[in-house]
Formats: sequence, C-alpha cells, structure tokens
Amino acid sequence: MEFRYSEEIDTSLYETHGLCDGIPLRVHKDSFSEILGSLRAQRDWDRHVSPLYGGYNGNLGERFSFVRVTVPECLPERLETISYANEFAFLYDDEMETLDLKNVDQGVAGAEMLEAFQGTGDMDCNPRDLSSLRPEKRLQAQIFAEMIAIDPVRAKTSMKAWARFVQLASQTRLKPFDTLQEYIPARVIDSGELIWFGTLTFGMALTIPEEECHICMELARPGYAVLGLTNDLYSWEKERDAAERQGQDYVFNAVWVIMKERSVGEEEAKLICGEIIRDYVEEYRLIVENTKRNQRLSKDVRAYIEAVMFSISGNLVWSIYCPRYRHEGLEDSD
Repeated sequence: MEFRYSEEIDTSLYETHGLCDGIPLRVHKDSFSEILGSLRAQRDWDRHVSPLYGGYNGNLGERFSFVRVTVPECLPERLETISYANEFAFLYDDEMETLDLKNVDQGVAGAEMLEAFQGTGDMDCNPRDLSSLRPEKRLQAQIFAEMIAIDPVRAKTSMKAWARFVQLASQTRLKPFDTLQEYIPARVIDSGELIWFGTLTFGMALTIPEEECHICMELARPGYAVLGLTNDLYSWEKERDAAERQGQDYVFNAVWVIMKERSVGEEEAKLICGEIIRDYVEEYRLIVENTKRNQRLSKDVRAYIEAVMFSISGNLVWSIYCPRYRHEGLEDSD
C-alpha cells in the first residue's frame, strides 16, 4: 500500500499492552476533519434526536481519535463524512444501551435501521420521503446523501454492505453463547465486519471485484476477530454495567463467555482474552504478508487486507487511551 495521507507513530509514544506486536500505528495527517465530522454529528443528534449530557464520548480522544488511527489512509475529502457516520454509530449504540434490550424485538430494530433508504437489493439507494422517519433515521439518510454526492458507486456498495450487516447482526444477541467457538463467529458479524468493509472501501476509494469478494472477506475474518475481541476487552466494564442496569443475566462479550466457559473471574478472563487476541494478531499478520505477495489478487483487495491490519493497531491504541472506555485495571495486562 502506498502511504500518502498518514504518518507512522514512534512506538515509544503509545502503549499496546503487547496486543499487536509487529503492527505499526499510523495516523492520518488531517487532525481537523475528524473533529469537524464528529462534533457535527453530536450537534445534530443533540438538536434533532435527544440531548447529550455530560459523560458522552465517541470518536475523539485526548491523544488519538478513532477514525484517524483506524482509517489512516482515508482520502482527505472523505474523512469528515466517515467521521460523522462513525460518531452517529457510537451515538446510536449508546442510545440502544439506555433501553431495556430484553423487551426490544431485535428483528424490528433491525428493520428500522433500514428505513432511511430503500431498494438496497437493486442498488437504488436514494433516500426516500423522510417525513415519516424518526429523527435518527433522518440523520442516517443525511449520511447516505453525503456519501452519494462524493462517490455514488462506492456509497451504494457501502449501503448494501451496511444493510446486510443489520440483517445479520439483529440475530446475534438473541441468546447467550456457552463457548468461544460459538461466540467468535457471531462477534465478527456483530463487531461490524460489513460496516467496516463499507467504511474502508468508501473512505479509501477501493473497489473489490465481485469475483474476489468472498476470498476478500475470508482473508480478513481473523482481523475482524481481533477487532471484536479487542473491543470486548476494553469495553468490558462499560458493557457489564449496562447489562446490570438493564437486568440482563448475561453480557454479549468474550470476557463473560470465558468466565462462564472456563469458570474463572473477571481478571483471569481478561488475561485469557488478551492471549486469544495475540494469537489472532499473529495469524492475521501472516495473512497480510502472504496477500501482499499474491499478485493474482487485485490491487484493491491487497490494499483492503492491509487496511484492516492498520485498523487493528489503531483500534487497540484508541481503546487504551480513549475516554469512551477509560477505566482502571488494564495497565498491567501485558
């Protein structure tokens, strides 16, 4: 991959807890556009959906912000838009956490996520009449309109991937998982494998040939396992507390699954989760190296597989330092 918009950060300037050895951290050179997009999303949500009170945190961090480190080679003119979209996702996620999810029909919730656009199956993704939609769905339609204005073809590809994600993810949290073997494939879906496919391909202007889509997703899957498990590890306390408030007797999180499957406490489960992350990281590093040498794959497939690798280091470092997941107890986990 050619690096045009990012710079590599010296390893002495950040902590990784030993969870992504061999993967450098790259940061987009534009520090302004992510701030602009994130704050615009917060302002729109506060104005049109529900008030934002103190304590909310999304993309932005004191040292590292999410999109700049997870999509370091985003085209500069697309950085604000994908930052807005990702901030919207954080806002929506927090809104869902305030609900009693035991009483939410997940199928209905998934269908509602698709209301902001129509006809995804035939690629006719023009926003429909928005007057009947709830405010957050109108903001979602606004995101799609901005993307279409920038790059109609890749925007529609992203929308199709996001629609498919909603259909699949609406089923992943219906019941607890007893083993990691069962949980990890569901976590890959739930962590946003398809959402991130749409984000990377749009943000970096990548086109994955249809005949290579399957192998592209297969090659990237261990990387998405890393992303999902890393999120589980660093958001554990936040998700555990949210589940307790909602009266749930389980948490959709690898730490919870490990505790139950192996009969261990929280701290040991987090250490085990870290070891599993390390194993997947090493597996994915080898996949990236092999893919870079495989000239039978298209240039954009090879770029996508490498981009997921930089998302791994970016997501990890952001998770360690971000206000969204800040808590005590992980500093000595390496």
